[in-house]
Amino acid sequence: MKFSLLAIVATLSSPTMAFITPSVSNKCSSSTQLETSALESLADITTLSIDSGDIDTVARYAKTGLITDATTNPLFVSQAGANGDARYEAMVQEAVTYAKRKTCAEDGCPVPEDTLNWAIDRLAVNLGKELVSLVPGRVSTEVDIRLSYDTDKSVERARSIIAMYEDAGISKDRILIKLAGTWEGIQAAKVLEKEGIQCNITLVFSFLQAAAAAQAGAYLISPFPGRILDWHKKQTGLEGYAPEADPGVLAVKRMYAYFRKYQYDTICMPASWRPSRGAAVEGSDVDEILALAGVDEMTIPEPLLNSLCALSPDVVKRNCDPTTDAAACNDPDFRLTEESFAQYWKTDVCGQEKLKEGMDAFTAETEK
Repeated sequence: MKFSLLAIVATLSSPTMAFITPSVSNKCSSSTQLETSALESLADITTLSIDSGDIDTVARYAKTGLITDATTNPLFVSQAGANGDARYEAMVQEAVTYAKRKTCAEDGCPVPEDTLNWAIDRLAVNLGKELVSLVPGRVSTEVDIRLSYDTDKSVERARSIIAMYEDAGISKDRILIKLAGTWEGIQAAKVLEKEGIQCNITLVFSFLQAAAAAQAGAYLISPFPGRILDWHKKQTGLEGYAPEADPGVLAVKRMYAYFRKYQYDTICMPASWRPSRGAAVEGSDVDEILALAGVDEMTIPEPLLNSLCALSPDVVKRNCDPTTDAAACNDPDFRLTEESFAQYWKTDVCGQEKLKEGMDAFTAETEK
């Protein structure tokens, strides 16, 4: 089967997605203009990552000194491929050239999957390299979501991604490899962590996933409180919750408390936010963020960073505390095996449904 190089370019440059980079005029837009805001108060007690692949947006917030890390996902890579900006077009062209060099000498590669896989990973690394130059901390780069049930192939792709970064002069301690919170993805992290490759277990919707990731020695997890809330609202028919009673907030606090009680080093970094009280309530867009203030780290998209910039610092109270939450933890430190994980997972309907939904969405973006 032949696969034209032009087809690779078309796949990576689908016009269906594009970045929108709105002009932002707010008091957090630069360190010289910064006034005290909720974002500044939050950054005092929680490490902040920006959830964006837009170079200009990341640069703008990095200049405030409040953002240390950056996270990317297949959506951001897809957007980079379709941006139309000359900088992103150069990333795509370099990725295609790199993939062609790796897999074939001319157009008409005999193994299209291999060529496209190299191009996808290279584009993610090209975007990651730009972000590393902007933030002082770590940048997360995701392993192909389609490998989430294959430990060996996930490990192989992760090593390849790290090798690309190191070839570009970027140390592996600046990169987090993102892996989905399947048993196989978590076991891939266990292997990689032993090699000094730090991992971010993403698409975490249950305590079970979090406990397994910590026991595997994962550097960080990304639980999604907003999507957990979505599931519970659908089940109960409720329009909203008080932020402190939000099921997503409670799930993240349980994970965080378990980590602290049993002295796991795994960082809890929630992502993917929803308005606890409902979108119609003014200021509710940052409900979950404020309810989890004090957690180890958060990754936050630009619109919610803007919202925090517009709020008084007085709205930020520490709601996650390592000592207090550890003392309140009632979960035993049960040791999970593949068999016990599978048994517990069968009873976790929210985790099952939201993990599948998230993986399907990321797979669709990867295959665009």
